[in-house]
Amino acid sequence: MLSSPHRLRSGGDIRATTRRGRRAGSRTVLAHARLGVRGPAEPTRVAFVVGRQVGNAVTRNQVKRRLRAQMRPRLTSVPGGSDLVLRALPAAATASSPTLSSDLDRVLGRLAPAPERSGR
Repeated sequence: MLSSPHRLRSGGDIRATTRRGRRAGSRTVLAHARLGVRGPAEPTRVAFVVGRQVGNAVTRNQVKRRLRAQMRPRLTSVPGGSDLVLRALPAAATASSPTLSSDLDRVLGRLAPAPERSGR
């Protein structure tokens, strides 16, 4: 379980993140992020979306728990004040934990802010 300050609960915030945020995907997970929208001192908030196409209720809850457990140690790698929505894709139901872990690292790496270029 993620602690309360790290949960993105508001439907409006989730919609804003999925509509206006950056997006990156892999075979098992699709991530939407609005990086640093609330200020760097605020905690990163995460929402998990696991739809019916992933499987029945038991499978969906298992996938959600696995993603939550994989995300917990990665919270510090996302800039503070960011909102993140992780949507599980159907392949997540049968993916191994190392596969979910590498896919999550890959999408979070793609969402990371680009390094600043030095001017000429």
